[in-house]
Amino acid sequence: MRTSHILLLCILGAALLDSVICNNGTGPDDCCFKFYPRRLNKNLITSYYMTDYRCPKTGTILVTQKSHHICVDPNLSWVKGIIKMVDERFM
Repeated sequence: MRTSHILLLCILGAALLDSVICNNGTGPDDCCFKFYPRRLNKNLITSYYMTDYRCPKTGTILVTQKSHHICVDPNLSWVKGIIKMVDERFM
């Protein structure tokens, strides 16, 4: 009886360890799956960054004064204007 308990614990431990190892992926941290549909006030944006190349959609993440991260389409003209303004501010 005692041997079967030890064997069961070993199997359970191996299963738990395997699930922890499998969840340790090295994928991208921030991806945009849906873009914010409206125009944002450029004065509220403090910084931006681009999504990782491994993401399914190329996106720009705008960071607001309140540290909100908003996904937007980098091909829109108003997004390009905000990116230019932020870049000029830090030069």
